[in-house]
Amino acid sequence: MNNECKVPAKPNSVKEFFKSWYFWKPFLGILIGGMGGYLYFTLVGCKSGTCPITSSSYGTIITGSILGLILTNGGCSTCAPKPQKDA
Repeated sequence: MNNECKVPAKPNSVKEFFKSWYFWKPFLGILIGGMGGYLYFTLVGCKSGTCPITSSSYGTIITGSILGLILTNGGCSTCAPKPQKDA
């Protein structure tokens, strides 16, 4: 059974941090989520002003950014302990 978990080492300096996926993965998730929220506002959004989230572009951008952050910061499914079978 292969128990190796290939988790990258944490960066040691600020310069290494900004070059690593520890920074870029959540950053890209927030950026793409915000762009998706803005697209939702322009294409589908609530024009009457009665919808609390979709009535302004700020609400949809913030909501999309939060969803992008949540989706990109999921746990490592390959490193999770696997249940053992009883023989």
